[in-house]
This record gives sequence, structure tokens and C-alpha cells, in this order.
Amino acid sequence: MKIRKNARVAFQGERGAFSEEAARKLLGARIRLVPRPTFESAFAAIDDGLADYILAPIENSLAGSVHRSFDLLVDSALDIVAEVIIPIAHNLIGVPGAKFSDIAVVESHPVALAQCERFFSKYPRLKRIATEDTAGSVREIVRAGDKTRAAIAGRLAAEIYEGAILREHLEDNRENYTRFLLLSARRVSARNGAPRNRDKLSLVFQLDHRPGALYHALEPFARRNLNLMKIESRPVHGSPWQYRFYLDLQASRRDPKVAAAISELKKLVVELRILGSYPAAMRASRGKS
Repeated sequence: MKIRKNARVAFQGERGAFSEEAARKLLGARIRLVPRPTFESAFAAIDDGLADYILAPIENSLAGSVHRSFDLLVDSALDIVAEVIIPIAHNLIGVPGAKFSDIAVVESHPVALAQCERFFSKYPRLKRIATEDTAGSVREIVRAGDKTRAAIAGRLAAEIYEGAILREHLEDNRENYTRFLLLSARRVSARNGAPRNRDKLSLVFQLDHRPGALYHALEPFARRNLNLMKIESRPVHGSPWQYRFYLDLQASRRDPKVAAAISELKKLVVELRILGSYPAAMRASRGKS
């Protein structure tokens, strides 16, 4: 995807996070990165005048959906304009000059720690400490200069903060990928129209509590042979036991069958919102971690 030079892209985390790697893969190097400390501040970056786009992780092939991103997306007025999938390779990163035998403590995001269980089982002497994000852990251990501390993160974090990679590919499963969504203000995407290569559609709807409601909501797509790629239910905040359903479809809004299915769906649900129509991402091949 091409965007204007120096476009500002916000993401949760520090420089060197996997989100930065995803942003550069999708948009190239000529963007301005806007690291934000929390998901909430990242999703607010456009309204705050700090960014033109937001890149948010939405699901990991092993850990599943990133529920905070789902909820913030649905509660926002943002559109999905693109997606990107990157492989996740975890490295043990220490202070320059440190040796693996020096390490006593390993710090990282809880998901990263959990995805390296075999490594920790092999070295039970290592104490795990959960932190806010992977790259920020590298920044802090390098800043501290303590050779007994290490962090788990991607290679980019080691390069940015000048850490030393002590072990590569700590992840339990090499088939570890994260999917990210590029989000834009609705007013921006509306001007740009719908290019013909947009072959993926995301939407969210809410149903009444009645027998067969979900079946009837999905039936217009099934009857037209439209492929459902993902379905996710999330609670409606402030309305106990009410749920929204998030759908990804292999479909283009330009297809008359899709338009007819959506028109039919609107009559069956309490609330419907199209979150985006965009090109489906190819799974990234694994190169050097």
C-alpha cells in the first residue's frame, strides 16, 4: 500500500516493537513513527492530531485475538484500510558484552514470555518478569547496563537499542504470525473510494436474544457462497450478556452478491457497521529473524 511521504503512523509500544516492523513492511521506510504507551493512546492518536494512521495488532496465530484492539476498533469511528501479517521470531537480548551464563532475569510482554515456554523449561534458573512491551524491555535492560538482565524481543529492537542477541528463535512454534490492521479516520477513507483490489470485508453487528438469530444473520452470506474467514463475539460494554459479532469475509463490496447480503443482514440485526473493505494480506515468508 502506498501513502504519502512522511505520513504519521501510531502504534502501541516503543520503537523496535513488532508493530514497527509491520508498519515498515506494509508502508515502507518513509513514514514517521508515533510510538504510544497504551492501546488507548494509540487509538486516540488521530483525534489528538498526532497521527494520520494507526497500526494495531488484531490477532496472533498462536495466542488468538487481541481483544483490546477489537474493542477499541468497534468503539471508534475508524476504518480498516489495509492489513499486514508478519512472522514473530523471539530473541534473547542482553547488554553488550553479556554472556548467556550471566543472565538471571528475563523480561518481556506476557504473551512473548508465554510463547517461549520450552526455553524456560530448559533453563529453570531464569526468572521471568512481565513488562508492558517487548521493545521497551530491551530499551530498559540496555539502559540499566545490568549483565544479569535480558529481554525477549525482535531483532529490530536489538538493532535500535544496541543490545546483544544471546539466543535466537526462542518461540515454541515457528508458525507464529501476527496480523495487524491499518486504520484511518472514516472521513479520509470515504474520499478515497473503494479500489477494485479490496477483496476482504470486515463488519460487526449486534443481535436480539432470540433462537436462531446468529444462524439467520449468517445465512445470507452462506446462501450466496461467500466465504466466512473469521467470527468473533465480544461483550457490549455497559450491557451485560449482550454481544457483538465481528466477521471477516472473503468478499468485495463491489460484488453485487455482497451488497445484497449486507442489505438482507441489515433487516435481521439490531445494529450493523462495516469496519472496512481492503486487500487481504498474504502470510509473510520467514527469513532471517
